[in-house]
Amino acid sequence: MTNPFVRPDVRAFLDMVAAMPQPEWPPQPAVYRAQYNAMKDLVDLPVGDLAEMRDLEIPGPAGALRARLFDARAHREPGPAVVFFHGGGFVIGDIDTHAGVAAEMARQLDLPVISVDYRLAPEHAWPAASDDCEAAARWVASSPTELGRAVTSLALAGDSAGGQLAAVAALDLRDSPAKVPVIAQLLIYPAADIGTGYPSLKTFSEGYVLTEKGMDWFRDCYAADSSHPRCSPMRAASLAGLPPALVITASLDPIRDQGRAYAAALIGAGVPVIYREAQGNVHGFITLRKGIPSSQGDVAGMLAAFKDLLVEAEGNRVMMQAAA
Repeated sequence: MTNPFVRPDVRAFLDMVAAMPQPEWPPQPAVYRAQYNAMKDLVDLPVGDLAEMRDLEIPGPAGALRARLFDARAHREPGPAVVFFHGGGFVIGDIDTHAGVAAEMARQLDLPVISVDYRLAPEHAWPAASDDCEAAARWVASSPTELGRAVTSLALAGDSAGGQLAAVAALDLRDSPAKVPVIAQLLIYPAADIGTGYPSLKTFSEGYVLTEKGMDWFRDCYAADSSHPRCSPMRAASLAGLPPALVITASLDPIRDQGRAYAAALIGAGVPVIYREAQGNVHGFITLRKGIPSSQGDVAGMLAAFKDLLVEAEGNRVMMQAAA
């Protein structure tokens, strides 16, 4: 194939990463997590101003889960809430590594965003993360007193592994509904079909942040059944009846084709889909807005599109409720 388009600031970032000392392989999960967290302020933008940012404790299937509320308003009328699941290959990442983008979501969508810390592998193998994310979504849907907001509907969002967790939670809540409906999904470069050898896996196997070797390590840590829909939502018997989705990919991402395929499968099942691809950008760009400044435009466009989708979906929900 011809050389892919790489943005100038992406090339500068990739050159910087290539020049940095590389960690021992395979990494120790605790060491890798510490390195990932230490990079946050170097590569991403700060949280910025919010009316409220407050830690929460969510009852999970194996104990309390840490979560954080991000909101540009201190008080709200009843309305939708966004439940966000961070990326990191099911092994690294947490509320803090994704706080900047969660805060930006809260501001640009003008909605409360609840970011969830689910259990990580390898200490907690599959399906622990999915079980936690489903439980967290159900908790938010119940408008608990601790949240301080009346929730009329949910949007599920996540990046990479978190995109997979959001897609799985959407399937879980379709099949066994929560107290309020899920009206939208934001799936950001989702790992939607783990273990399938799409062409982008080899095309971008190394040199573009996420590597094939790294993906193999994440998958081994997660220890999931890749044929099960709670690992690979592409394997669900049916995708019909899922909420409208915005699917985002990056053109230089080894899992790009998983996102493309899942968007196509959703469309084939009759699910309304908006699809956007960040041309010349890499996996992880939503938390690289300082390291790759052009990613700010990708995130702004993504959130503008998702806001439009949410307004339409919530309007449809209200009309259907009135007609019932």
